[in-house]
Amino acid sequence: MLYRIAADGLVLFHLSFILFVLFGGLLVLKWHRVAWLHLPAATWGVMVEVLHLSCPLTYWENLMRHAAGQTEYAGGFIEHYVWPIIYPAGLTPQIQLALGSVVLAINLLVYGRLIRQWQQRRAARVPF
Repeated sequence: MLYRIAADGLVLFHLSFILFVLFGGLLVLKWHRVAWLHLPAATWGVMVEVLHLSCPLTYWENLMRHAAGQTEYAGGFIEHYVWPIIYPAGLTPQIQLALGSVVLAINLLVYGRLIRQWQQRRAARVPF
């Protein structure tokens, strides 16, 4: 029972991490110090998708499921609603590359805006 709860918790954490990778740049616009967490997370997210790396969270989820005596994700809310968001049916390497590109594009736009804001502030403070 504890392993199943741990596995479900990891799925929720995994979803949260994915959302942070996708939209964490928006938090950086408000709280600049979040960039220290978001940049490595976004880099990892893009690398996992583009280079087809295996995510350690997936490995740990599967370990927990196996320890709980489960062979597949079935049954509860987590498995029915959250799992398909993280691992949609028909996910191909081309789709993963596109997803990685979307993550990269979103974050390049956000950080580009952030850099422009910093440059404008610096230019306003420096007397000529």
